Amino acid sequence: MKFLLVDDHTLIREAVRGVLRELDDGATILEAPRWGEAARLLAEHSDLALLLLDLGLPDRDGFVALGEARARHPKIPIVILSGSCDRASVERALALGAVGFIPKTGEREVMLSALRLVFSGGVYIPPEILSHPEPTAAAAPSPLPARRAEGSSPTAPADLGLTARQVEVLALMMRGKSNKAICRILNLAEPTVKNHVTAILKALKASNRTEAVIMVSALGWELPQVEG
Repeated sequence: MKFLLVDDHTLIREAVRGVLRELDDGATILEAPRWGEAARLLAEHSDLALLLLDLGLPDRDGFVALGEARARHPKIPIVILSGSCDRASVERALALGAVGFIPKTGEREVMLSALRLVFSGGVYIPPEILSHPEPTAAAAPSPLPARRAEGSSPTAPADLGLTARQVEVLALMMRGKSNKAICRILNLAEPTVKNHVTAILKALKASNRTEAVIMVSALGWELPQVEG
């Protein structure tokens, strides 16, 4: 596998490099301390398995860089590395197309597990975001559920009235796939996919796709592996 690691801190790159080697000891790891260099490497290496992107770059806002990378290289999955882990940043990163948000303060095993989840088709969200939602001032309590208690039975998609096809659409949403990509993978018309997404959001009582992804992660559902 080939990775691109973008972070301006040498020690962080060294630590993440070790995790990536543990994930794949034969991996090719490209590194860039600035977005300008990273953009060049992205253009030169279209076969990247993953882009790991720091939000605190010296020459570009991390969210702007994320948006640019997703627009120019939509097939390359992106995981955010961040020195802070607040709900607003996680939601914004997911909304921009990231498939994971890993705090730099996490332990090595946490980062390794997070990357394995991403490579299995999942989306990694820090557990503290799932367990402790942060309500905004003067707003109603967040509808996002806390992580289910140990030993309790998770709600199944069927319990919310989701059809088998809608569960497939949801599984692809969890992987950050756009409506057009879902159309191609499931061989469906775009209006049909839009209707399914609308039904999913309504069933989950989610206001947008990002909120739906966080809610499903918290519920711990086992979703099918859809090829594509």
